[in-house]
Amino acid sequence: MQSWVWGGCLLLAVTLVEATGVPVRLGNEVLASRHYDVLRGKRVGLITNQTGRDATGRSTIDKLRAAPGVKLVALFAPEHGLDGTVPAGQEFTNTTHRPTGLPLYSLYGPGPTRRPTPAMLKGLDVMVYELQDTGIRPYTYISTLGFAMDACAAAGIPFVVLDRPNPLGGQRVEGPVLDPRFRSFIGQWEIPLIYGMTCGELARMINGERWITNRCQLTVVPLEGWRRSMAWSDTRLPWVPTSPNVRTVDAALCLPTTGVLGEIGGVSIGFGTELPFQIFGASWLDGRQAAEHLNARGLKGVTFVPFSFQPNRGAFKDQKLHGVRVRVTHGATAPLLAINFHVLDAARKLANRNLYAEAAKSGKSFNMFDKVNGTDATRLALARGGSAPTIIAGWKTGEDAFRQRRQKYLLYP
Repeated sequence: MQSWVWGGCLLLAVTLVEATGVPVRLGNEVLASRHYDVLRGKRVGLITNQTGRDATGRSTIDKLRAAPGVKLVALFAPEHGLDGTVPAGQEFTNTTHRPTGLPLYSLYGPGPTRRPTPAMLKGLDVMVYELQDTGIRPYTYISTLGFAMDACAAAGIPFVVLDRPNPLGGQRVEGPVLDPRFRSFIGQWEIPLIYGMTCGELARMINGERWITNRCQLTVVPLEGWRRSMAWSDTRLPWVPTSPNVRTVDAALCLPTTGVLGEIGGVSIGFGTELPFQIFGASWLDGRQAAEHLNARGLKGVTFVPFSFQPNRGAFKDQKLHGVRVRVTHGATAPLLAINFHVLDAARKLANRNLYAEAAKSGKSFNMFDKVNGTDATRLALARGGSAPTIIAGWKTGEDAFRQRRQKYLLYP
């Protein structure tokens, strides 16, 4: 289950922009400018979804089908399906892509099927991967990336990644590094929860660190014009919803700010509203006090605004809730994961509510909480009454080590 992307809300329409003036060229655009050199004369499989498109909105499916000398023969879809509307955790089966007549294989299918099978790969000369991810470990697209690399390597099929920007930027590294004991499909690689790499860079690291059994013949078609310091707004690229509850770039930025909080429960994090992950609240919380308390903590690049709301579905359906809206003002540098724990501190101080202790007393399972965090260290710290500064400080050694470990796989200044 992709823990932080529940729900079945309809995707919002994508506002397209003219390519002229966009400072970043996507990997699919760079490939087109190279006349599809690495694909010409080959039978191509494509792992993609609704996010696989250029700055003008043209899909990579259409571009490959029209490319001279390129024969697109099969499509593969990750969790949420090819159009991104399948609810999180819901498997779907193989089918035929009606607009093209191509076979459409599920990489989130019954069985469970989480990687291409030998039958799916039969007849392919090369596999292409293009998915926009969110820059956090508990998002299954990057697990699909590595699993597909492994399967293609075993079949002797080269693998091409069309690179895309990390919406959280390339500088921020934040959170616990995955403990292999908690490896799962929502946390497969030994990286921090926020890892600050593009999918192409991460593919290089997965391959180079031998995190997969079979090392693949990997080509990354890089971005042009992207720098690690860039927030998504700096790229001037349109945001295409990556999954049902990540419909805007603001939702992507806030996804790691409240997702851990949502795994504990006791407060709403906006499911059943138009602002999932961007708000939190409860009937017992004073939104004004909570906003003042969090703003006083001096977290750079983020502000907190009092906000009341009433979800129309889920555990808090039709309840009048009071809380805070999270506004990330400096997307490439603001602390994000840390906010979850500052909110827990605020609940204790302002309302005398220990949300972790209440959840534990109720018998709540923390299995998914540990998988999302990639460790049980966070849960054990909360059980000891650890505050936000204590928990955040506990990540530093792993963060620093990861920054060094990833260095040789980085592609951008």
